[in-house]
Amino acid sequence: MAGKRKKKFSIISSFLKLISFMLALALIVIPLTLIVFMYFNSPVNDNGQIIISEYDGIRYSDDGNFLIDIRRGETSQSVGLRLERAGLINNRYFWNLLCRYFEEHIKTGTYKLELPATPIAIHSLLVSGREILHKVTIPEGVTLNKTALILEQAGICSAVSFLAAARDRGIINDYGIPNESMEGYLFPDTYFFPSEYPAEKTVRKMADNFFNKLDIISPAIRGMSVQELNEKVILASIVEREYRVADEAPVMAGVFANRLRINMRLQSCATVEYIITEIQGKPHPRVLLYVDLEIRNPYNTYLYSGLPPGPISAPGMVALRAVIYPANTDFLYFRLTDVSSGRHYFSRTHDEHIRAGELLVKPPS
Repeated sequence: MAGKRKKKFSIISSFLKLISFMLALALIVIPLTLIVFMYFNSPVNDNGQIIISEYDGIRYSDDGNFLIDIRRGETSQSVGLRLERAGLINNRYFWNLLCRYFEEHIKTGTYKLELPATPIAIHSLLVSGREILHKVTIPEGVTLNKTALILEQAGICSAVSFLAAARDRGIINDYGIPNESMEGYLFPDTYFFPSEYPAEKTVRKMADNFFNKLDIISPAIRGMSVQELNEKVILASIVEREYRVADEAPVMAGVFANRLRINMRLQSCATVEYIITEIQGKPHPRVLLYVDLEIRNPYNTYLYSGLPPGPISAPGMVALRAVIYPANTDFLYFRLTDVSSGRHYFSRTHDEHIRAGELLVKPPS
């Protein structure tokens, strides 16, 4: 019996020693782990003297913070390496452990980082998807090609990918547009896009905006046939390039509507300019020459009756509303009479139109 008690006591003693050892080890390991964790998770140079260098897609913002570009398809390890080399984190291996532990994927985009920030805070930012949105304004009256360049310069998407999306048959069919591209159906407006936004989504967002604006002008527009709506958009794109003063836009729309009704050529200089700049790829002409008016192209409304094959620009609300609600007049002509104000003279006959031009050359004494 005594031997059994002695053996039992020995087992208990060994167990207690093991527990004591484990407690002692825990008292050492846990604080040490916390110290190591706090060190690697501390903001860089956490003494108020943060000195960071720019490196590979990480740069200063105007307000003194940092902008971090996360590229499409980039791994978390690659991001950690860039953050370490830029001086924003202490150790990329600690960063990799964080990424494995939290499991959430870092999202593509551009992020603004306010310093000081711990690696955990930086990781939370990059997986949040709260990327910076870039403001880009597409002016009224621009063409598809010019829109593509504006978006590329703003860092939204490449001009090539945008034009490819705007000419994608699937997207065009989704919106029921009977043309070869989305020209005229991408509303000119101020947009907020993230960096490297997919071109297809960019085109769809602008097209959705266009049709939403049509609903604002008149919900009845949606009831028009595809061809009737397309004719309105084509005419609006011409009015957009012709008018300078908003209250004249409906009058111009009325002039063009009157011409179409009697099968008279529209004779819009804007359509010839479109041929020269967008189809022929030449610089915008300072003035149109008679030889320009003889260019053999379906868009030339000096040679061909009716509307051109498609829109020539992105019409805004003024031009769209003007063709939906044109002024009811019997005018057939208009001529710019005041360059500074952009005012035009509207006339009913060709003789009156000619006389208006003569008055510009020889003003009355």
